Amino acid sequence: MEQKNTFNFKEIQAREERLAPGHRMCAGCGGTIAVRNVLKALHPGDKAVIGNATGCLEVSSFMYPYTAYEDSYIHNAFENAGATLSGVETAYKALKKRGKISDEYKFITFGGDGGTYDIGFQSLSGAMERGHDMVYVCYDNGAYMNTGVQRSSATPMFADTTTTPSGKESDGKMQSRKDLASIIAAHNVPYVAQTTFISNMRDLYLKAEKAIYTPGAAFLNILAPCPRGWKYDTPDIIDICKLAVETCYWPLFEVIDGKWILSYKPKKKLPLEDFLKKQGRFKHLFKPGNEHLIAQFQEEVDKRWEELLIRCGENYLSK
Repeated sequence: MEQKNTFNFKEIQAREERLAPGHRMCAGCGGTIAVRNVLKALHPGDKAVIGNATGCLEVSSFMYPYTAYEDSYIHNAFENAGATLSGVETAYKALKKRGKISDEYKFITFGGDGGTYDIGFQSLSGAMERGHDMVYVCYDNGAYMNTGVQRSSATPMFADTTTTPSGKESDGKMQSRKDLASIIAAHNVPYVAQTTFISNMRDLYLKAEKAIYTPGAAFLNILAPCPRGWKYDTPDIIDICKLAVETCYWPLFEVIDGKWILSYKPKKKLPLEDFLKKQGRFKHLFKPGNEHLIAQFQEEVDKRWEELLIRCGENYLSK
């Protein structure tokens, strides 16, 4: 089906709910906001098969024989969301070729950063490299939240987690966050995008629609804050997402057939500390004597932002 590439907030939100209410996700959870709005990008009447790696989302939206999904749903192990949906997509094509299936289906799978950046990376990479007609969506909350907030390779620098606790002997996680969207873009897939919850979900919706209706493999990386792991007041989730974008910690971009496109450039790039100070996992950075840690984090964010501007053909060193 042809992409509409338009956005009418009231019309989109009036569509049927493909993620039913009544699941057990936390209040203020970014994961369910991500899933609900990605599935809103399916055009009315279109059918889908939904995959889901083990994690917060799975344990809270599925307990056999009950599921919160209105479409066909498959729960798989932590490490093989990419393999599962690529297998289903291949079986679908084979059955359709034999005339045993006539309906059109879309294939979308969800995984947290633990099941995407780390444990599930091999099956994700394989699915992308083979070019299956599917969408992999990572709801990136920056840690293994389901099992107690352990660090993942998506955890940002200096974040306090249960396996990188801040204290007298540690300043939190010492490594920078893995840039997974760039890694998937290097697989030369038709569509890769990074997004989050801003402007009435317009950016998220349009990118989800493109991902779903672009033939071939597609990947969406969605910043999806976690109130337990990030330690913020639940009503602040949208403000935190906006600050992630305005500070360029989480820039919005697309990679379409290898072409990098910047979705949004802040008119005035905000200092990273505006994003950090609303989260309890970074409160140790604001203690006297830790100013150099914020400066180091800011330097890393600035470096990645400038690299992105170059890739997108924007003016170098444009703040």
